[in-house]
Amino acid sequence: MSVLEGGCLCGGVRFAVDGPFLRANHCHCSRCRRHSGTAVCTQARVRREHFRLVSGAELIRTYRGGDAYAVKAFCSTCGASLFGGSWPDGPQISIRLGAFDGDPGIRPQWRQFVAFAAPWDEIPDDGLPRYPERKPA
Repeated sequence: MSVLEGGCLCGGVRFAVDGPFLRANHCHCSRCRRHSGTAVCTQARVRREHFRLVSGAELIRTYRGGDAYAVKAFCSTCGASLFGGSWPDGPQISIRLGAFDGDPGIRPQWRQFVAFAAPWDEIPDDGLPRYPERKPA
């Protein structure tokens, strides 16, 4: 895999990924909806050793909302949603697919928390597996 770059809306935060993605999905939970401002948050995961923060570490802010919740990381200048999961110390980095400059080469493989989808969200019949809550391990 060649190096894939991405960043936030204002360009203050930049990152690079040089390894394969582990998985990708759409999340319809209310936290992801509110964080992204859209019907879903679409993300992919990569192992930490394949991720490099190029610039803007000082601009990244996080919100958790409780011990049971995944981190929501964003740029403090432009507000762009960037990372999630166990940012910044986990073994994997969850990256919002919309933050990449080009095609990441992976497509979402399932939809989770569909029982919590917004009432106006008409989930397309795209053939992806759907899970009412978190996808079982």
